[in-house]
Amino acid sequence: MFKKLHRVVFASALAALLTLGTGWPSPALAKGPPSGFDALPQQQRVMVDDLEKRTFQWFWDSADAKTGLVPDHYPSESFASIAAVGFGLTAYGVGVERGYITREQAVERTLTTLRFFHDAPQDDSEDGATGFHGFYYHFLNMKTGKREARWVELSSVDTTLLLGGVLFAQSYYDRPTAKEKDIRELADAIYRRVEWTWMQPRAPLISMGWTPGGMFIPHDWQGYDEGMLVYVLALGSPTHPISDDAWSAWSKTYPRTWGEFQGKTFLNFAPLFGHQYSHSWIDFRGIRDAWSREHKLDYFDNSRLATYTQRAYAIANPGHWTGYGENVWGLTASNGPGDIVVKASDGSTRQFHGYIARGAGMEQIVDDGTIVPTAAGGSIAFAPEIVVPALMEMKARYGHAIYNQYGFVDAFNLSFDGKVAPTVGRIVPGMGWADTKQLGIDQGPIVLMIENWRSDFVWKVMRKNPYIRKGLERAGFTGGWLDQAEQ
Repeated sequence: MFKKLHRVVFASALAALLTLGTGWPSPALAKGPPSGFDALPQQQRVMVDDLEKRTFQWFWDSADAKTGLVPDHYPSESFASIAAVGFGLTAYGVGVERGYITREQAVERTLTTLRFFHDAPQDDSEDGATGFHGFYYHFLNMKTGKREARWVELSSVDTTLLLGGVLFAQSYYDRPTAKEKDIRELADAIYRRVEWTWMQPRAPLISMGWTPGGMFIPHDWQGYDEGMLVYVLALGSPTHPISDDAWSAWSKTYPRTWGEFQGKTFLNFAPLFGHQYSHSWIDFRGIRDAWSREHKLDYFDNSRLATYTQRAYAIANPGHWTGYGENVWGLTASNGPGDIVVKASDGSTRQFHGYIARGAGMEQIVDDGTIVPTAAGGSIAFAPEIVVPALMEMKARYGHAIYNQYGFVDAFNLSFDGKVAPTVGRIVPGMGWADTKQLGIDQGPIVLMIENWRSDFVWKVMRKNPYIRKGLERAGFTGGWLDQAEQ
């Protein structure tokens, strides 16, 4: 019903192969990732530098100058994605710190964006509004700023990803100038307006969304997935906070995905975006809630394990897809060649997909041979020692087809031979299928997590935000930076 709704999952014929295992490379995961961008060989530093800058440039070039809206995909005609706007608002701060743009440029772009969202119409009309009860529609028309179409839901998680960027702006632009003061006030007003309790038809859980025609989506955010950030922001609200028991209600479903995959036991979520989105803004290193204290595993370490299992899955390659290996891996929500069945000369068939939440984990495998660079790139802070070599090799092998002025294209597939025309993207002779554009929600984790790995930049900014701190504390998190004095 809802186009590109990430929580839609698909059964896979490969699920029976879940029991296949593989060896694990060193170093021991429990000790955490080695740090040090500066310690990389020069060629790798140059590559990561280049990728970060190009990925930032995608946001800077694609955003609408009058509204600040960021397209779902670009370059090509597209509707806006409010989640992509959240990543963009944060990327502008990265751009300032890296010297890609001036602080003044970032202030102007951020003010434009926040003014749009603050002033945009909020009501229950089918076609005339941008949001309702403080939430926003998942996709907006790039020209009008209104709901793109009637298949678009008022999205709790995409509003939350937007708010990640809004709250970043509130904490980052801290100078005593009139414009930066306006940013802080607008950001505060946008966040305070969100009526989290309204989005709880089955409290204490939070619904995935609402539509004027169909009302509340009959599914709630239950762990473990990108909904983590939804609950943190809903718990931190000074105006419409959800109840204290919401976090335990969200996390009590963890047991269904706690288990072994590829030889390691961790909290599974098959697509890597679920391990990246909340971490793009919140530093989960060393802070633990009741669940992670019991399991002696913080959420950052859990995401590190998830990253390693994806690499292990690619090495095992139970689906026998072309090109998979120790440095060519990564499954997450992305574009693909299309919903196409291809018959081989031996009579066997291969099922390919368009946009879908690809992934590999204990509960499910959704894999059609499509590799998504953000799966690795957005996990660089978790496991740089395996991510950087993967990015290097994918670019070295296939860069002519998958790396352009905005970094990696969204996805590529070495098993799609072009005997049937793809729905999107193009056939690259001698290689396979490659997308021709980037998606904002896949570009975002790349640039934010590169910078988090390099400097802790976004994490440091967000540690200062009182709403983030309050939400984490109400969820029961303690330890690490949370136990330090507020900065």
